[in-house]
Amino acid sequence: MKPFIYLLLISLISLTLSCNNDDVEDALTKDGRFQISELAGTWEATKAQFSVNTVSVDVVEDGGTARMTVQSNGRFTMTLDPVDRNAYTVSGEMFWEEWQQTFYFAIVWDDYPDDWDTYGHTYDGTTLSFNGGADTGEYDFNNDGVMEACSIHFILVRS
Repeated sequence: MKPFIYLLLISLISLTLSCNNDDVEDALTKDGRFQISELAGTWEATKAQFSVNTVSVDVVEDGGTARMTVQSNGRFTMTLDPVDRNAYTVSGEMFWEEWQQTFYFAIVWDDYPDDWDTYGHTYDGTTLSFNGGADTGEYDFNNDGVMEACSIHFILVRS
């Protein structure tokens, strides 16, 4: 009986430590529903909305501007220029997160290099839209110098 238990124990440990081909890991790539390099160029926002709870601000609707410049490797810089405060710049990198054979549009913001979020998106070659849930963006809603976590919704057209 002892040899059987010993073999069973060894087998269970081996199974636990071995890799299983059915395990799916997240994969980060520039190749997804479209090539991230297709976004290279300059984009003007027709919507730059930040929302938290019942508060929502659209920088463009309020008379400000938002412009994004994207490199072919997915690196980007976005300049937001609200009417009621100084312009500021954010940057990061766009890519695809592949999970269970599905591609999710993702952004890692330079201010949080060890974390990324996935976003709903649409893209038709001339218009890019992406929106994220809670805590996918930041905005200083009361202009006190403190950024607050929020959801974002951007619609940008190639310029």
